[in-house]
Amino acid sequence: MTANNWIGVALCVCVYLATFVLAGNSGMMINGLGLATVISGTLGAMFLSYPSPQLVAALRVARNTYTGSALTPERIVEILQQLAIRTRSKGVIALEDFRERTTVMFLKRALQLLADGFKDDEISEMLHSEMFHFRHRRLAHERLFRHAAKLAPAFGVAGSVIGLIAMLSGINDPRVIIATVPISLTATLYGIVLANFFLSPIAESIHARTDRELLMQKLITDGVINIRNESNPLRLAMKLESLLTPSARANENASIEELRERIRNLHAEQSM
Repeated sequence: MTANNWIGVALCVCVYLATFVLAGNSGMMINGLGLATVISGTLGAMFLSYPSPQLVAALRVARNTYTGSALTPERIVEILQQLAIRTRSKGVIALEDFRERTTVMFLKRALQLLADGFKDDEISEMLHSEMFHFRHRRLAHERLFRHAAKLAPAFGVAGSVIGLIAMLSGINDPRVIIATVPISLTATLYGIVLANFFLSPIAESIHARTDRELLMQKLITDGVINIRNESNPLRLAMKLESLLTPSARANENASIEELRERIRNLHAEQSM
């Protein structure tokens, strides 16, 4: 998780707990039976809706969304520009060397296709096919968490109904009423919190991470195809930067002399 993620979580948790304390009788906000009703119902419905391997895969994707680090699109453009310079001076051997060192699997795959001599349309077709299936896998994982976010409040209501039924069964016994009222109230609360503080944010995080990775894959696809056809590394970088926002373009407001100096520096780095 990023620092902003942690700040947001800490702020929400502190405010949330403070409302319990200020409201008084904060102990009534904690009810194990209501929480068990929501969690067990949601998990049971999820296992009925999806096969367990898909659930495990979705949990792994959610974990990687918050813990895994990914290259920024700006860094991808820089890498491809450096690779174009290396290819001009060293040829295909530069692709092989870089492919062995990179940890980005999509870039490794693209460089392998380029080094193996596939045609541009063949490279584009295979990489776009991989992007298509990657997107659909991620959409399935995202949909799983959105479905869970719909179920949790429903089981919160179910927990509330259970508490009300128990309360009605002992309507003449104050001790039964005191024991069952927290169940009927906290179960709904737990369902809403689980859906809107955990499950929906996870789905949105997967969606945002997928968009970033698809942009990275688009940059790599266009980049490896243009490496063979574009003799000027600066023009290559500017073509790729057209996919980025203006604020993220390193070459957007640079002068001609600055751009030339940047290319000279890259050439000097690659020749060392």
